[in-house]
Amino acid sequence: MDIQTLTFIIVGLTFALYIGIAIWSRAGSTNDFYVASGGVHPVVNGMATAADWMSAASFISMAGIIAFAGYSGSVYLMGWTGGYVLLAMCLAPYLRKFGKFTVPDFIGDRYYSQTARTIAVICAILISFTYIAGQMRGVGVVFSRFLEVDIATGVFIGAVIVFFYTVLGGMKGITYTQVAQYVVLAFAYLVPAIFISIYMTGHILPQTGFGATIADGVAGSGEYLLQRLDGLSTELGLAAYTDGTKSTIDMFAITAALMVGTAGLPHVIVRFFTVPKVSDARLSAGWALVFISVVYLTAPSIASFAKVNLINTVNGEDLQGVEYESAPSWIKNWEKTGLISWEDKNEDGKMFYSGDERNEMTVDRDIMVLANPEIADLPAWVVALVAAGGVAAALSTSAGLLLVISTSVSHDLLKRTFAPNISDKQELMWARVAAAVAVAISTYFGINPPGFVAQVVAFAFGLAAASFFPAIILGIFHKKMNKQGAIAGMVVGIVFTLAYIIYFKFVNPAANTADNWLFGISPEGIGTLGMVINFIVAYVVHKMTGSAPEEIQELVESIRYPRGSGAATHD
Repeated sequence: MDIQTLTFIIVGLTFALYIGIAIWSRAGSTNDFYVASGGVHPVVNGMATAADWMSAASFISMAGIIAFAGYSGSVYLMGWTGGYVLLAMCLAPYLRKFGKFTVPDFIGDRYYSQTARTIAVICAILISFTYIAGQMRGVGVVFSRFLEVDIATGVFIGAVIVFFYTVLGGMKGITYTQVAQYVVLAFAYLVPAIFISIYMTGHILPQTGFGATIADGVAGSGEYLLQRLDGLSTELGLAAYTDGTKSTIDMFAITAALMVGTAGLPHVIVRFFTVPKVSDARLSAGWALVFISVVYLTAPSIASFAKVNLINTVNGEDLQGVEYESAPSWIKNWEKTGLISWEDKNEDGKMFYSGDERNEMTVDRDIMVLANPEIADLPAWVVALVAAGGVAAALSTSAGLLLVISTSVSHDLLKRTFAPNISDKQELMWARVAAAVAVAISTYFGINPPGFVAQVVAFAFGLAAASFFPAIILGIFHKKMNKQGAIAGMVVGIVFTLAYIIYFKFVNPAANTADNWLFGISPEGIGTLGMVINFIVAYVVHKMTGSAPEEIQELVESIRYPRGSGAATHD
């Protein structure tokens, strides 16, 4: 059976599973829709959180960027993993104790201000739309190759599926759908990695194969895998794989932005309100980290295997190039999508991949994980399984983000601000309407994204770092912080960060070089500086305008000691 037929079958079966779960667990109330009635088991919630967390950027793009950037690409691995630990240890239990299930709810009540709530809603929507653009792009990349449709059509298909089970099931449906999606994406990530590790190094575990010598019969046998990669990279005019190209300050800034941005991501924070107690929030955070590590600890191995196989496939074992006419079928299959292309510069009929003027290949880094099984000539069912995993990763996070957008509009803007007297049924209706509008807008950005998947997602993390993280941290650990300081900090932080990203990515992309960056920090890492500015502005304004009221300070004291918990409320 060919790859396309198998892909239709496997992806179709997973879609049927997701939709079936959504129908079985459909939301009947706003409490079901927003927080699954707070009755999810910690292990189940940990698995759902892992799926929510591991987006298309994790599944599709992270190993791809490590494959192309080497050491520099590790910022995504370090930042996202460290950020989750920060969220689990420093924020989640306290927010769960507070009892409000959205970030704008927390900020609005903690800073006793509708203005603060509204600004938080705007930030949440902006962050979520930026993030979801990367997910929709990931769906398009998967479908464009394996269903042989263009990227736009692929994005439309994914949008319809995720809209259906988000609008129908809400958080209750999303939670159990994400459990199924985690199983699919984890299995899809590990199976090809194990296959390739055995073939290239003789090691069953990809993590040990990553540091092993290349097996007999494979180009470079006897050399350590990373040693082989370093040698190939430098010979082809690329930076040594284990050195990277980014400056130390930019590496630090991107890693920090991803870490603190994680702690401010509204779609992850809300997951801690789906469990019954604060202790369950801590447990589910620990389980989520276990489930996340299954994929994250495998990503460097996949990246390294893919890069060696790519070079060997395109350039041949003698590094002189392979005749295009006799090129493996995967190259011509991916050419149809426009995500890989060849220009015969020297008219010798041979492909050649390098990092200098000799280069004739354009390879989109987002295809590396998806193309990896084909490059390694694995069975067709493995290729189809990876396609299903990529779709599961993108759709699971998209669902969480759509829920954040819909609840921000229906609950935080309407119920808590503009129309406090609307009924539970009306609030649920507006949540679904908001989700529909969000799907339409995110579909557009999925078709016209401002960068590759991981890069787009990095922008969302930067915006979260510059806006939410300081407000949440100060709200928990600085009881005297007042509304004026928090509002000023959020506005200045997100405006600065957004303006920096827009300037270098849209207004003047030609200037997007290290020489022109502020302090040598790229747009992907500028959220760290935005966060620092937020903290400074908030502190200065707070000192100029006085402390929060006594009752607010007592409220902060009460959430600092997360013993026990009331039910999450939304009134």
